[in-house]
Amino acid sequence: MTPVGLARRDDELRELMDDPACDAERLQATLERFTIVNRLVASWGTVYGTRIRPALACAAGPVRLLDIGCGGGDVLRDLVGRARADGFDVRAVGIDPDERSLAVARAARPVRGIEYRLTDSTQLAASGERFDVVLSSHVLHHLTRAELRTVLDDSAALATRLCVHSDIARSRLAYTAYAIGISPFAAGTFLRTDGLRSIRRSWTPEELSALVPAGWRVERPAPFRLLAVHEVGAGTGRAGA
Repeated sequence: MTPVGLARRDDELRELMDDPACDAERLQATLERFTIVNRLVASWGTVYGTRIRPALACAAGPVRLLDIGCGGGDVLRDLVGRARADGFDVRAVGIDPDERSLAVARAARPVRGIEYRLTDSTQLAASGERFDVVLSSHVLHHLTRAELRTVLDDSAALATRLCVHSDIARSRLAYTAYAIGISPFAAGTFLRTDGLRSIRRSWTPEELSALVPAGWRVERPAPFRLLAVHEVGAGTGRAGA
């Protein structure tokens, strides 16, 4: 039987790090330690190889990446590094509405060609900028249903090739595995409390599939992971299928 709090998405639950008054040192430590956590659980290596690299390979010249809700910027830095190792001439923008996150991103190891901006997807879409690939990591579960639709619509407007948003797939096994596995990394951070709250706020594949707009689909790149994928110019089916 699914535990209380996991049978349905907990729309009212809030994460500690989303509180503007949260402890600044613990927030910084949380954002910095996401580098380790994302490498262990987020499967961006797989997503890059199966989704992002093929999209970039279609470009005739320099390519642009956009990370919505980039946080401390670790995912964007990793993807830019992978793309450059594959020979792509890449520039990237990470956006976040929280200056605290951007301060951590800007203080991290600098990577040539990455710019961090204090803005959101709607403001950026209104500016007319375009990117080959638009992505996010662990953003969707923070959103209401209306906000989710807005971010996906903005992403489709911003992207010329691919949108790919990665998040957690809610399940009892994901909750139990995270509660055990995060312990070595959680001291002095919000990682344990907020990670478990994130799982309770996340969608199942069926729930997310019912929410994404036409032209989007939901995939499972790895255990406990969801991708909301939109290939610009493609129909609702998988490209090449």
